[in-house]
Amino acid sequence: MSLDAVEEGFKENLHKMESLDAKVAYDFGDDGLIFIDATVTPPTISREDEGADCTLKISIDNFIKLTDGDLDPIMAFTMGKLKVEGNMGIAMKLSSIMND
Repeated sequence: MSLDAVEEGFKENLHKMESLDAKVAYDFGDDGLIFIDATVTPPTISREDEGADCTLKISIDNFIKLTDGDLDPIMAFTMGKLKVEGNMGIAMKLSSIMND
């Protein structure tokens, strides 16, 4: 899956981020970055890191596994497949938002 496809998936579910009230970056390494600003309504999405409160570093393949339910977020974090920089509370909120 490409970064474009991942971005489209985020756009379809951006309304779920409204309650987050934070800036989040998904860093997919060499594949690129997706930045979501949920401090504004409606939330915005871009490919430039504009000062995230929380950055999630993960491969696109593992991200797809997370969103499909084939990879547990806690297990991914424990195994080093998911790295969190910044506010861990936001990362925990994201997990519940994305699973709704």
